Amino acid sequence: MNVSDFDFDLPPSLIASHPPKYREDARLLQVNGLKNLSIRDLAQLAQQGDVWVINNTCVIPARLFGKRATGGKVELLLLQADSHNQWQAWLKSNNKLKEGEVIQIADDFSIELQHRKGKTWIIQLNTDDVDAALSQHGHMPLPPYINRADILEDKERYQTVFAKQKGAVAAPTAGLHLTHELMQHIKTQGASFHEVTLHVGAGTFQPVQAETLAEHQMHSEYYDIPQSTADAVNLARKENRRVIAVGTTSLRSLEAAFKDGDVQAGSDYTDIFIYPSCQLNVVNTLLTNFHLPRSTLLMLVSAMAGTDTIMHAYEHAKAEQYRFFSYGDAMWVEGKS
Repeated sequence: MNVSDFDFDLPPSLIASHPPKYREDARLLQVNGLKNLSIRDLAQLAQQGDVWVINNTCVIPARLFGKRATGGKVELLLLQADSHNQWQAWLKSNNKLKEGEVIQIADDFSIELQHRKGKTWIIQLNTDDVDAALSQHGHMPLPPYINRADILEDKERYQTVFAKQKGAVAAPTAGLHLTHELMQHIKTQGASFHEVTLHVGAGTFQPVQAETLAEHQMHSEYYDIPQSTADAVNLARKENRRVIAVGTTSLRSLEAAFKDGDVQAGSDYTDIFIYPSCQLNVVNTLLTNFHLPRSTLLMLVSAMAGTDTIMHAYEHAKAEQYRFFSYGDAMWVEGKS
């Protein structure tokens, strides 16, 4: 397949730059049948015995702004920790950066540029307490299509209510819609929630630059599957109950961990690329937001329901003025029968 098969035009007015007033205010498109619902209707879509899998990763304030010795400004986005103080990062500056250069973030917090690694830099964070320094000086890493500076509201709303494992530099956005109250309502229908961790990287939202899917190389992300989650998912599969992934990151974690006929507990890195013609072994229903054109996330959702079905649903969503991307509305996608 060609990447152009997953392209579409989107009016800028449909890109959500702020979250809805309340998490449950978001709209929900039930793809099968093209029903216009709301997030609050998730409780009605839940069934006895459902296993809902959520990603408990916690977004860190990974965007930093600093100054060079020359006074020039530098913007940094932390991508992944190689050790507690050493990170991979993307850097942006008007002039060429040099190895060994020190970027001052604050009086007691600086960053040393060690060396280039492809398109990224390996940097050293010079601080006694990385978590405290990022908490004080870091900014929430809003995606570039949210064309504004982050504000105080984003510290809460660009984070799920069940976030606990620090490490993501982008939010698992389908989970942003859930509240503890809504999750309790879903549980009253006989469903259960189980956690995985996948630390979402900035590459997850990047458009595919290759011409064909076969040419694309996926970025790698860390995931962890607790034994209790693996057991719940495997039992549900054996009993023909639904496994519902809240977000593409939960789905990727489960599918990456599927080996020898079961989901295996444990942690690893995955660069799994799911696209139409791939077989989904674990998840049969997906709650997800609307994704960028030409993105691997759009391809993943198309693997779930079929490319024609998803692209038709996107056209419906545009006509109905749904809000797109991270702070936007959601879709309920059932797998191909």
